[in-house]
Amino acid sequence: MALKQQEQVSVQQLIERSRNRKGKKVIEKLVPIGLFLAATISVLTTFGIVFTLIFETFEFFTRVSITDYLFGTEWLPFSGKEPLYGVLPLIFGTFKITLIAIIVAVPFGLGAAIYLSEYASERVRKIIKPILEVLAGVPTIVYGFFALTFITPILQAIIPDLKIFNAISPGIVVGIMILPMITSMSEDAMSSVPSSIREGALGLGATKFEVAVKVVLPAALSGIVASVVLGISRAIGETMIVSLAGGSTPKFDFGFTDSIQTMTAYIVQVTTGDAGYGTTIYYSIYAVGFTLFIFTLAMNLLATYISKRFREEY
Repeated sequence: MALKQQEQVSVQQLIERSRNRKGKKVIEKLVPIGLFLAATISVLTTFGIVFTLIFETFEFFTRVSITDYLFGTEWLPFSGKEPLYGVLPLIFGTFKITLIAIIVAVPFGLGAAIYLSEYASERVRKIIKPILEVLAGVPTIVYGFFALTFITPILQAIIPDLKIFNAISPGIVVGIMILPMITSMSEDAMSSVPSSIREGALGLGATKFEVAVKVVLPAALSGIVASVVLGISRAIGETMIVSLAGGSTPKFDFGFTDSIQTMTAYIVQVTTGDAGYGTTIYYSIYAVGFTLFIFTLAMNLLATYISKRFREEY
């Protein structure tokens, strides 16, 4: 009697296990399908964005000469007499902001990365790194007001000719904004360098600073350069900081103390209602957006190439 009960229980357990296995098999079949759909939606969304930019940009170039757009030195779309659509002033304004941001972010970012990777204790690293990463979570519009109401007055005390809207103030704040990205990625690249390389250099008589600068830094060069290139891409695409603190005066010159306008700031200006649907000004934001897309895509491709081309394997 006891044997029959044991056999009955074991058979029931086998049936339940079989059912559980069938349920797991169904889940295992559904999960790849769900992941494939998610990947497909992402790809289709990307193609949709690119197609929209290309289609609307083509409509703009049916109205404005592509030569005048690429090589024109005046951007006056709201001119009542003869609108001018030379994009070089917007490109120059964008590059001014990016240049100042990189001058600020790269030295401080690499310095912080070297300290966190080579000098800081584990306890200090756990405190400082999260604080730096908090900067990445600050809304950009807050950065913009910070640049306009705090940084600009300080700079005006140092540079009397500095206008309220200028390139220096937003450039500095954009550099502060991308600093956590450069610091975090560079620190990760340096931390991935094996400790045996450091110990070997120290054993040969190198100081800790020499090990950091002459051994670890070159070994992590691919990751560091990739972080800088991605930082440049982020600075090129910044919107709210330059819209609030940079001004809205596109200029084709090398001045940094006057009001400027970047590509993203122009897009913000038009999309606030300054142009009607279907007008040339309306289509110009797609042309400027497509130009911005080309720049950021080139930066991302360059970062990918550098990280693969110069990657060290240990």
